[in-house]
Amino acid sequence: MTSLRRRLLVWLLGGLFLAGLAAAAATYFKAWEEVNELLDDQLQQVGFSFQHPSAFQIGIPDDDQGEEEESEEHLTVQIWDQNGVLRYRSRHHPLPPRQSPAGFHTLLWNHHLWRIFVIIRPHRTIQVSQSLDTRLRMATGFALRVIVPIAGLIPLLALLIWIAVGRALRPLNDITAALGKRSAGALAPVPDARLPDEIRPLVNALNSLLARLEHAFAQQRKFVADAAHELRTPLTAVQLQAQVVERTANETERAEALDQLKAGIQRATHLTQQLLTLARLEPEARSQPFQAVDLEALVKNTLVEFAPLAQEREIDLGLTRHEAATVTGDADGLRILLGNLTDNAIRYTPAGGKVNVALYTQDGEIIVRVEDSGPGIPADERSRVLDRFYRRMENASPGSGLGLAIAKSVADLHHGVLTLNDSAVLGGLRVELRLRRATPDDTA
Repeated sequence: MTSLRRRLLVWLLGGLFLAGLAAAAATYFKAWEEVNELLDDQLQQVGFSFQHPSAFQIGIPDDDQGEEEESEEHLTVQIWDQNGVLRYRSRHHPLPPRQSPAGFHTLLWNHHLWRIFVIIRPHRTIQVSQSLDTRLRMATGFALRVIVPIAGLIPLLALLIWIAVGRALRPLNDITAALGKRSAGALAPVPDARLPDEIRPLVNALNSLLARLEHAFAQQRKFVADAAHELRTPLTAVQLQAQVVERTANETERAEALDQLKAGIQRATHLTQQLLTLARLEPEARSQPFQAVDLEALVKNTLVEFAPLAQEREIDLGLTRHEAATVTGDADGLRILLGNLTDNAIRYTPAGGKVNVALYTQDGEIIVRVEDSGPGIPADERSRVLDRFYRRMENASPGSGLGLAIAKSVADLHHGVLTLNDSAVLGGLRVELRLRRATPDDTA
């Protein structure tokens, strides 16, 4: 059963029905108790009234008279003398046998239950009897007089419950209808005015999700627009260079045009790879769970990977400090981050310069530091270079303006902090990444 309305109605109406049954049972048993108490008192009163000596003067009625008044009598009285001779019986036939000792008795006799009260005196024994069928009829009658009005109210209460459940669920129906009429791009928050307290948290969570979706779609639209703008220039250059290669007849010019064409293709390929990497690192696009990553091994592998590029550009690339460090994160993303920081430091450092990489822990945090002897970045531009596609005007090195933006995206994904400062040792740029150390409670 998945319908909330049906579930509420079943529980409420079922509870109402069970409550009615419980009330009926309680009423009946209470009526039975009261009737028994009342008629037991009546048995005692009748028995004590026959203690008068004149009771012996009453003869035993014949059977015809007893049968005539049987339907009117509810009590039967029998009196025996000291010799056990029946001296009196009421006009009810047949009668229960003599009982002892004195007091109340309950007897199954002649297929009926009887309630009997016995008084024993030196010269007589008085026995007053009453069939429990009479008490049952009386208790049932009393109970019905109470239960019937209550039973008549149950349909009315059921109708009120039906209406109340429908009205209580109306806000959900209204929200469902409003969302059903929206277009795919309508991400405005759902109005939460005059909503019940039980539904408002659901609507607030839905509005929070819509806000995150709106932000994600805005980022996606911005990313697509920026990517289209950035790809347009290298692709146009590649097309023009291909036309030059096609039209020129001079072999020297053809070779030069081919070199430019290859460089243009390489730049377009690099830019496309960077764009795909940036898209994959978006938090909304992350699908793999975090796991423990050996950051020391990752840093060493990165330096080995970029050693040929550093050697080609005559850059002294070295690991000045390293400590064992493990973080919980995305190994591929962290590899890309370290690669971009190292690549940027090598590319923007003049030939004969130095790039130092360090890995250590401080104040419970893991710090990765990459610093170079290049020109550095002015303080007023350090926040801008972390934006996508931002390139400094005086920067002559080829690139897409995405390296540091990708590094910041990876840092944000790992709740880390990426900062840019001057290098006090080498005089160029110092990029520092701070990450939280992995703990045993971290899960993959």
